[in-house]
Amino acid sequence: MGTIKLQNIRTFSFHGCLMEESKIGSDYSVDLEVKTDMRKSAVSDDLHDTVDYVHLNKVVVEEMAIRSKLLEHVAHRIIKRIFDELPAVSRVMVSVSKLNPPIGGDVEAVTVVMEEYRS
Repeated sequence: MGTIKLQNIRTFSFHGCLMEESKIGSDYSVDLEVKTDMRKSAVSDDLHDTVDYVHLNKVVVEEMAIRSKLLEHVAHRIIKRIFDELPAVSRVMVSVSKLNPPIGGDVEAVTVVMEEYRS
């Protein structure tokens, strides 16, 4: 097994329960980690034998562009798409962070972390 990590994928998105959040948007950061068998690609040096991190990034960016009230919902959609589109992935861990959240305090970020294994 091996791990592929994409760190600090930055997006400007419109998630949140407040109506203002759907209009003004906010900055987000996503960290993604997937487990896959890398033995074949380690020998072949062929992109077709591994999980393409360009595809992973595309999934995150596309799902972050779809408005949700809850970060948990966005994280779940990211995980589901990765399992649906990339059969070589056996585990996904995703962290979705809203930077400078509007919660009435000096908070750098609010983060939701979800981890799922292929069933």
